[in-house]
Amino acid sequence: MANAIAYRCVRMIAEAAASVPWLLYEGAAEIETHPLLTLLRQPNKAENGPALFERWYAFLQCAGNAYLQAIVANGAVRELHVLRPDRVSVVQDHNGWPRAYDYKVGSVTTRLNRDTSGFLPVLHARLFHPLDDSYGYSPIAAALSAIEIHNAGAEWTKALLDNAARPSGALIYRGPDGAPGLTEDQFARLKAQMQEAYSGANVGKPMVLEGGLDWHAMSFTPNDMDFSDIRNSAAREIALAFGVPPMLLGIPGDNTYSNYREANLAFWRSTVLPLVSRTASSLTQWLAPKFGETLRIGFDTDSIDALAMDRESTWDKLNAATFLTTDEKRAAAGYGAVEGGDNVA
Repeated sequence: MANAIAYRCVRMIAEAAASVPWLLYEGAAEIETHPLLTLLRQPNKAENGPALFERWYAFLQCAGNAYLQAIVANGAVRELHVLRPDRVSVVQDHNGWPRAYDYKVGSVTTRLNRDTSGFLPVLHARLFHPLDDSYGYSPIAAALSAIEIHNAGAEWTKALLDNAARPSGALIYRGPDGAPGLTEDQFARLKAQMQEAYSGANVGKPMVLEGGLDWHAMSFTPNDMDFSDIRNSAAREIALAFGVPPMLLGIPGDNTYSNYREANLAFWRSTVLPLVSRTASSLTQWLAPKFGETLRIGFDTDSIDALAMDRESTWDKLNAATFLTTDEKRAAAGYGAVEGGDNVA
């Protein structure tokens, strides 16, 4: 993936989503210490929770699919590992539902089946694909045309810089009146000399022309002058496919948000938090039953600095609500009840 805009979008989403801490609830009560929380914070010996889920979210953005494998020993989940999507294939049953997953490394293929309890040790997350029931559709695929335009612009700019940031010119043969033009051998020799002596590292050296040759420099066309605008337009389209406000990427010409803070808040609200919420729900459905039927995995939004403005606004509104009890205000803010909190202030 040789595109800086797409790579930066993937990194921003994955790093932001992986930085959100997990919480665990039993019913409505929060649990601070539990083996499931320990597993999420240290899923295996090689990496911690944020590192593992950063790869999980990054693969989901790059491939449209993300796979998480649970290592089960004696009926208990001991470790979690992220699988590379390009190595995983879905094995369907006769109804089209996934019954197993094949993981291929080199020439060795490992089939990951359900265990005797019916637990499938692979969690498969996928982005919406309108034409496929088993695999997701990545933002990179959706923005492929814009990525190709952006890459072509980078190649054009590099070629221009290799030529001393000047457009190419033309050698015009002006021989005596009635004299024949250059022969094929003369033309080939002249072309080879020009490429060898006046391109690449030799750009800018004085040019010595033989008799009858005249150099005519070509100027920029209006289309050449507008090429940077085309690249910026393609960059905005790439950012749009990933759900990243172009302002956060430093792309000029984006006036959607009045300031950086609003753009960052929209990024968290529209892109990061829905992704984290979806992952928490998937983990709850897939993993929580192995530890307890009433457990629910959540996430801590109070630790997100970008949402501080939202929290302050919520607290001010709740504090001004004279018709709510203290416990009702605390519940609306995401906190538990306290002694004597059933009275209206």
